[in-house]
Amino acid sequence: MGAGFRTFGLAVALLLSSMPARASVWSDEVTPFPGPARSIGKPAAGCLAGAESLPFDGPGYQVIRISRDRYFGNPVTVSFVEDLGRKAKAAGLADFYVGDMSLPRGGPMPNGHASHETGIDVDIWDNLDPKPVLAPPDREDPPLPSMLTANGKSLDPARFSARLVTLLRLAATDPRVDRIFVNPVIKRALCQGEFRAAVGDRAWLRRLRPWYGHDEHFHVRLACPAGSPDCVAQAPVPPGEGCDASLAWWFEPHPQPEPKAAAPPRAPILPSACQRLIQP
Repeated sequence: MGAGFRTFGLAVALLLSSMPARASVWSDEVTPFPGPARSIGKPAAGCLAGAESLPFDGPGYQVIRISRDRYFGNPVTVSFVEDLGRKAKAAGLADFYVGDMSLPRGGPMPNGHASHETGIDVDIWDNLDPKPVLAPPDREDPPLPSMLTANGKSLDPARFSARLVTLLRLAATDPRVDRIFVNPVIKRALCQGEFRAAVGDRAWLRRLRPWYGHDEHFHVRLACPAGSPDCVAQAPVPPGEGCDASLAWWFEPHPQPEPKAAAPPRAPILPSACQRLIQP
């Protein structure tokens, strides 16, 4: 093989490793990449090797929207959900619904998320009403109500309850958790002590981070697991409870930017190690 051909091959490989990853490539993969579990890259630009699937049913939880094939995660994430389910059941809570985790090999999803790519994210739905164990085909469109009033400015007293505060506390006090995204209105209510959320140790409030949406589910992100040296952690959560000016910002008026023509969505640039997970 000539030097020129080798140089050309290397150039192609480098180009492929830096190319945006089409979401359909990752959603077409139906099995995990074999080998040890590794979360690679960032939650919004990464992939997952050695994934495990979360059982569709377990003590305290049920997986929904199974047809999406998004019930895979790093084994640490699977263990977290199962442990949270057992704790919730022991606390007398009804089953919670588990939504999106990751695709079998992580990577970009064709719709619904710009994260959940490395197997350390999981959506837990807020609906804690008593519910039967549904057959998998009946879990595609269960009731997933918002916890806010119609105007989105306050908690809906008919929906939000002490049960959800208990579940959030159980999740946020797990040492594997890095942060949990909740609606700013929910974070503010908990900071103000709604349903005795601020009684006793308030340190768990620090992990609740306000973010757009998230009024009908909360999004748990775990810390980078051991054995995943290529996992890129977010900046640490700031010290304190987060019940300060950083939370007040969400309720202040902000100037609206000038409207611009919508730019086409850009696929994330994934680490070169991810390319090996989808090559035959």
